[in-house]
Amino acid sequence: MSFTAQDSSYMARAIQLAPRGWFTTRTNPRVGCVLVKDNIIIGEGWHEKPGFAHAEINALNHAGESAKGATAYVTLEPCAHHGKTGPCAEALVEAGVARVVAAMLDPNPLVAGKGMKILEKAGIKTEYGLMQAQAETLNPGFIKRMTKGLPRVIAKVGMSLDGRTAMAIGESQWITGASARRDVQRLRAESGAIITGSGTVVIDNPSMNVREQAFTANPHFTQPVRVIIDSQNIVEPDAKIFSHEGHCWLVSGHLSEKGYPANVEQKTVALLPGKDEVSHQKVDLKALLIMLAEAGINDVLIEAGSGLVGAFVAQELVDELVVYMAPKLMGSAARPMFQLPLETMQQNIELTLNDIRQIGNDLRLNYYFKKA
Repeated sequence: MSFTAQDSSYMARAIQLAPRGWFTTRTNPRVGCVLVKDNIIIGEGWHEKPGFAHAEINALNHAGESAKGATAYVTLEPCAHHGKTGPCAEALVEAGVARVVAAMLDPNPLVAGKGMKILEKAGIKTEYGLMQAQAETLNPGFIKRMTKGLPRVIAKVGMSLDGRTAMAIGESQWITGASARRDVQRLRAESGAIITGSGTVVIDNPSMNVREQAFTANPHFTQPVRVIIDSQNIVEPDAKIFSHEGHCWLVSGHLSEKGYPANVEQKTVALLPGKDEVSHQKVDLKALLIMLAEAGINDVLIEAGSGLVGAFVAQELVDELVVYMAPKLMGSAARPMFQLPLETMQQNIELTLNDIRQIGNDLRLNYYFKKA
């Protein structure tokens, strides 16, 4: 399909609009839409929150009756199914648009080309593939969930210059500075769920929520689900992580009879056998991620100790690693970044550096796992 420079300009505008819902669309994709008629933008919209109007509907409402005969530029194929809102493809047909250009087809099996077919059947000219690579960067978690049945997983680690994440006794507050911790708030805000382990909850007693006003002041913002893996049932109901606004999952192999607060939902996940009679069973991490995907979670952030993060890495379940490196030395007795049972150089895990920048006095390094 051939597109003009004007087509690219209008699609670029739609791609600019989509991130306005970056921290609020949660289970839904981030989408932008622009309506153009006689080379003039007559309507713009973006998706704000699940259950609210989609980008196309907002743009149509903005344009009003002028939408008849217009071209719609949308970053994702208009939906064709009835969910919390009606099909956008049908709304575009009813509005009388003449042409629809989508950056990419929807990977959601409920749509997957069906939206374009509805438009074509109504005599509307359809095209797709314009600036697809840029559109895909808007929704990596949604795309992975729809194509692989798993959420996108980012592991966040704060470490010293000598690669240590906690002292031998488990003490880890605070390795990085205030600026880095504020930056972590952004990672949390853009995640649908945050996973941590019972050891972190017991030792550090963290809140693990989003506190920055830049995010929480948005009326559409909702706290990510806080997921605590507790295969030994050692987390108590008065843990600070349960005392804040937002939903919590307490994950184990069986339900506990402890009286947890109303915002805590106990989830049972299969346990994997320990390596020997001494080691306790571990939660099946992939099964947990599948459960999160089935709940509509697109993006997961892991904030945990070296054992749990190492287990996710060892099982090749992590897509991206974000490391905050502080200008400190914690010594050889301190705990390493990961607990990984690697013995030879052939077993090493390769990563690709995607970004590096200074955050306060610390460095933030973003890596992709090559196998992922």
